[in-house]
Amino acid sequence: MTQDYELRIASVFEKNKEELRIKLDGTVTEEIVRKISQRKNEPQWMLDLRLKALHIFHSLPLPSWGPSLANLDLSKITYYAEPNAENATTWEEVPQDIKDTFEKLGIPESERTSLAGVGAQYESSTVYHQLKKEWSDKGIVFLDLDEAMKLHPEIVKKHFMTKCIPITDHKFIALHAAVWSGGTFLYVPKGVKLTMPVEAYFRMNSEAMGQFEHTLIIAEEGSEVAYVEGCSSPRYTKASLHAGCVEIFAYKGAKVKYSSVENWSKNTYNLNTKRALIHEDAHIEWIGANNGSSVTMLYPTSILLGDRASAKHIGIAYAGKDQVQDTGAKVVHIGKHTSSFIQTKSISKDGGVNNYRGVVKISPQAAHALTTVVCDALLFGEESQANTYPAINAGNDSSECTHEATTGRIDQAVLFYLMSRGLSEQEATALVVQGFINPVVNGLPTEYAVELKRLIELELEGAVG
Repeated sequence: MTQDYELRIASVFEKNKEELRIKLDGTVTEEIVRKISQRKNEPQWMLDLRLKALHIFHSLPLPSWGPSLANLDLSKITYYAEPNAENATTWEEVPQDIKDTFEKLGIPESERTSLAGVGAQYESSTVYHQLKKEWSDKGIVFLDLDEAMKLHPEIVKKHFMTKCIPITDHKFIALHAAVWSGGTFLYVPKGVKLTMPVEAYFRMNSEAMGQFEHTLIIAEEGSEVAYVEGCSSPRYTKASLHAGCVEIFAYKGAKVKYSSVENWSKNTYNLNTKRALIHEDAHIEWIGANNGSSVTMLYPTSILLGDRASAKHIGIAYAGKDQVQDTGAKVVHIGKHTSSFIQTKSISKDGGVNNYRGVVKISPQAAHALTTVVCDALLFGEESQANTYPAINAGNDSSECTHEATTGRIDQAVLFYLMSRGLSEQEATALVVQGFINPVVNGLPTEYAVELKRLIELELEGAVG
């Protein structure tokens, strides 16, 4: 079992030979945007949205706050790369070179043993998407977003980058809207409870690649769904860019659990945007793990629109040498008696920098709102950093807000005790770290939890001593 997972983890960073039908790179222009839309045979409204977003992208500056993006050259990014593959419904139909990659990552095995459905994206295109018949018979729709736009045009048009994440939000969401490709459409009808998770895995394989997948999840009234997302890319010398987008709609009484493990190579800029609109009596749970990337800027956001809406954000971030993880969560309380809980864990080693950047805003009409924010940081090495930039804005006197943060190093007395029980220093360190991250790991599906634990163990080898 351990050897299998080591092989799977190693394959995340393996460069794979690939065949592409088309590759669009250089400075992003109207010509590139029109070619992407043409390749996908999109309706006019989508092309209009793309072109409008392109204009907004060129008019907006890079973020002036947060980590530096000076080394990200947007004129050297591939904005669209179409593999020589059709969207398959069986693994046998997937081209062998692409199938080999996902076999190593364990995707087919996941589908057979623990998932209701699986989607797999390679570069800019979805190469596989399938939902088990027992769930499709209940009216659940699990498709790649390109296909959903053709089969369910009104639902997509109503929800795509309208009320949840507008194209004017920031420079990189405007870029995403202009060049987005691939992604997932998940629709759960009223009252249907999907008791098994569905998974999407996104693989960015080319050098200097940009990946811009769009995930759209719609949970109708009283429904329940759990969605799991994994991301990876191989190591190259040139910088890559990930600027995906996740939009979640949880209608009255719905429950959505979104789990994500992002494990990009350390030359990737991970500038992802995720947001959910939560209606009356609905609940969203975010569980996220960020490992790898040169710079990550990611702040999953919950808008608690309805009365008694609630959100739970659990996250972990690892930053090693030359890495900056600028992560956190944002919650906006609008309905009455809403509640939110945010807990983050960070590990910094060899000069790595972890920033918690979070915002909780309680509007004046959000009477009796409750929010709790907890940030814990673990440091290895004198040059490592853990910074906390919380902002809590309470707009009324009936709400309750708490925030606590801890930063520290492994207690040498604890290590000594564990070593006295027969553990090596490395084993003792790993045990302490596992206890530190368990609140996050325990919320992940089993194989993702095992993979994340092993990844962190590999990163921490030699951290003490």
